[in-house]
Amino acid sequence: MSITRGPKGIKTVTEESGPMPTESMDSQQLPLSSAAPSNGPANGLDSSIAKLYGEPLADLPKDLYIPPDALEVILEAFEGPLDLLLYLIRRQNFNILDIPMSEVTQQYLRYIDEVRAHNLELAAEYLLMAAMLIEIKSRMLLPVRAQPGEEEVEDPRAELVRRLVEYERMKLAAARIDEMPQVGRDVAVAQVVLEQSMTARLPSVNPVDLQAAWRDLLRRAKLVTHHTVSRETLSVREHMSKILKQLQAAQFVEFSELFAEAIQSGGGVPVIVVHFLALLELAREGLVEITQAAPFAPIYIRLGYQPQ
Repeated sequence: MSITRGPKGIKTVTEESGPMPTESMDSQQLPLSSAAPSNGPANGLDSSIAKLYGEPLADLPKDLYIPPDALEVILEAFEGPLDLLLYLIRRQNFNILDIPMSEVTQQYLRYIDEVRAHNLELAAEYLLMAAMLIEIKSRMLLPVRAQPGEEEVEDPRAELVRRLVEYERMKLAAARIDEMPQVGRDVAVAQVVLEQSMTARLPSVNPVDLQAAWRDLLRRAKLVTHHTVSRETLSVREHMSKILKQLQAAQFVEFSELFAEAIQSGGGVPVIVVHFLALLELAREGLVEITQAAPFAPIYIRLGYQPQ
């Protein structure tokens, strides 16, 4: 059984019936040894290697055949070609601003060949990066002359270095964000269940606010109040009889005293107006006389005839 790296940083664990040599990208092979099961318990534990229909199985069958690719464990380690290049550079402590393209390209191509040897599909972006590395390597091997007007020749690795630096910055930022507490992973949202039988608590009302609301209600009521004019029947003839009856008891009656009874009755202005109209009607018919002794002197009313 051996562990090798697959596409996109995939580690492949293959269990075979016989030893099969594999060459990893970093020239390291991790052998996994398995001890033969014993008939007795080891360290106080059950020595059975498996259970078949609920029965413990202590030894492997003699005719058991295990295919070469019987067991494959896939672990994602690389998220793309830039992640793989960054791993190769950091693992060997290369300066990212001065990448040895020869060594990095050889290791990258060795990784591509190893993935193809295990019949695993390879993403197109990995092949594109391989072509880019070969191009950069070939451009560095060829002599380059500066063009007229240019001070220095551009480094073929400049674009690759820029992409690697930007990718590493984003990867570190994502790692710092992932270290922050997350809901559902590190913390849980507290939930409180309220009883349905609880009585809702109403807010208290300030007396000043209640008074202001009542005043606003009265103001709005006055805006829609309808003025009703009631008709009251007042007889001029009736008031004429009252004036004649009052003058028969006295020879002269002062003008203000003549209206004293009308004012005390509480009839208001309409009664006084009708009483005054009755006085004018009596004067027009000659039944009463309105006299005044001197200017600005009190006005007196008397009968215009002498009753027998």
